[in-house]
Amino acid sequence: MQRYDRLKEILRLDPNKDFLAIYRLTATYEFPWDFTRALELALFRTYAVPSIGSLLAETAEFTERPQKRYDDTALLLDAVVEHGFDHDTARTAIRRVNQMHRSYDISDDDMRYVLCTFVVIPSRWIDAYGWRPLTHHERRACANYYATLGRHLGIKDVPGSFEEFEATLDAYEKAHFGWDEGGRAVADSTLGLMASWYPAPLAPAVLRASRALLDEPLLEAFRYERPHPVVSRLVHGALRLRGRAVRLLPPRKAPHYARQNPEIKGYPHGYDVGELGTFPVPGASGCPVPHPRRPAGADAQPPA
Repeated sequence: MQRYDRLKEILRLDPNKDFLAIYRLTATYEFPWDFTRALELALFRTYAVPSIGSLLAETAEFTERPQKRYDDTALLLDAVVEHGFDHDTARTAIRRVNQMHRSYDISDDDMRYVLCTFVVIPSRWIDAYGWRPLTHHERRACANYYATLGRHLGIKDVPGSFEEFEATLDAYEKAHFGWDEGGRAVADSTLGLMASWYPAPLAPAVLRASRALLDEPLLEAFRYERPHPVVSRLVHGALRLRGRAVRLLPPRKAPHYARQNPEIKGYPHGYDVGELGTFPVPGASGCPVPHPRRPAGADAQPPA
């Protein structure tokens, strides 16, 4: 297989009917590392919306247990990519996400915005740093994939095209980005988690590099100091150089899913999709109703 053969395979598929197959090929064969980084940035952006950032701070999941929250979020989203919407494991993952979201007073607007970040931010990341840009074909498939996921999550008025997702995201950020103490705390905790994945002497450099990837609206919302221009140029240049290097590599022969990422550290012996996430109880973390836990062993997955 040659470097662009898989793209040819993608372009032979119909983005309206084969969107899952296209998204899986793009995310797990063509750009697995880029999708991981871009989805991390996508979730990070949501903290700058005060209604989202403050709620996440109140639950304390991102500040007290950031590694578990990171792992569980990635694994639940990845279960749908790997297995497809009709598989029992994917249904369990979607049910878990819905159970958690129903435990809190989350607006449809915020839910829709989070969904938009999953569509738009990976496209912008790959256009900037990927070994090739995404095609319009892939953007359409990505939009259809997340529109389907949004309907499974009960989100109302899901955008119908990539362009609508992008316009919705830009308008929502312009209207809602702003300072919130809880959102800043969640952002700090997330950056600290990312720095913890590297040897301790590298932590300050990792933090500086991470902040260099934040655009002006994010920096203003979190009141972060603007990175030195030299640091920004080095970080962005290194990412573009990586993309050029990846272009010279042979194509991936097997898919790479999020559960295989080294950043997933909490489940060395495997995990049960039905046990991922949080299980709020009445009177704690804002949950109005009890949610019984699933029997152990259902939907078990191999070690990450």
